[in-house]
Amino acid sequence: MESPSQNPDLNPIDHLWEELERRVFGIRARNADEKISQLPTAWAQIPQSVLTNRIQLMPRRCQAVIDSRGVVTKYLSV
Repeated sequence: MESPSQNPDLNPIDHLWEELERRVFGIRARNADEKISQLPTAWAQIPQSVLTNRIQLMPRRCQAVIDSRGVVTKYLSV
């Protein structure tokens, strides 16, 4: 498999950034500094179950990447 480290399926933090973005999306902010100040609170509110789920999915994600020979899989959007 060529460059599997470049495959977004193998980077669970990307999925957590997406979760964080969803959590702050509807919260109004007057400027970028105010939006940035919302991030720690939103991050702290991500349930442990979401983090646990990401960890538990890694073996399946790794196998899916192996099976697809490094091509992005369905897990990219999960």
